[in-house]
Amino acid sequence: MISQISLYLVAKPGWVVGNAYKFCIFAYILLSMSIFSNNIRFLRARRKLSQQNVADELMISRVRYSKYENGISEPPIELLVKISKYFHVSIDLMLSVDIQKYPMDDMLKLPDNRIVLPVAVDTHGNDTIEIIPQKASMGYLEGYSDVDYIESLQRIALPFLTNGKYRAFPADGDSMPPFRSGSYIVGKYVEGINDLKQGKTYVFVTLNDGITYKRFKERKENAICVSADNSFYEPYEIPFEEVVEIWQYASGIFPEDFEPGDYESYNFKEMFRELRQDIRDLDKKVSGRRRKQS
Repeated sequence: MISQISLYLVAKPGWVVGNAYKFCIFAYILLSMSIFSNNIRFLRARRKLSQQNVADELMISRVRYSKYENGISEPPIELLVKISKYFHVSIDLMLSVDIQKYPMDDMLKLPDNRIVLPVAVDTHGNDTIEIIPQKASMGYLEGYSDVDYIESLQRIALPFLTNGKYRAFPADGDSMPPFRSGSYIVGKYVEGINDLKQGKTYVFVTLNDGITYKRFKERKENAICVSADNSFYEPYEIPFEEVVEIWQYASGIFPEDFEPGDYESYNFKEMFRELRQDIRDLDKKVSGRRRKQS
């Protein structure tokens, strides 16, 4: 039998080469889709989501999504792009790298996992600063890597901001005085989490909270800890996988004056925060005494 096959291979070398090439391509596609299936299953499980949760976000049925995780079907390119943006992992990595072998924070620093950052320039070729309007801030998560979206934004130039890529984000609320609704934080693009400096302020673009401006406190095993300058708000953690972009504070734009009296509201809130903490401490003491008496 082996000798017959050998004679056939010698007699039909063209057939062997052509079909071997097709087989290699087919095997590569199967391997890519197997890696892709394992990766999206791993990413979903890491974020503790059900198949239905992810399917709803992608606007497809759960049955259809499950076929991608099981390697039964492969998604069309437009859906592949959507999945890549949803998990914030590049298509190349999803199809070619078993991401379970790497810690998530290391994945975020891999050069191949960078999404191209659109850069707008003026007629002279100088970098300009795109302004994300308040009304369009929620749409930034969908358009941050879309060249057409970036080109549609209004732009300004500040001559003292050079050697970097800058973008202006709307402030919201009172957590980071003197910034408040109506003002803008101009941030310089930061390559990754490893470049964060303790005590500095940053605009964090995250999957859950969208655009948020906070002070970086410390890095933990799987998350970063940030805090507001207004002590009324408690510090909180942002998981590595939630981080989409990071921009370090460079300048501020204040369309309105920040009146001295505005600080009184922050002091008032601080008083309530301390009062709330005192009530909690008192409640613990009372509960402890009751336990002892019983």
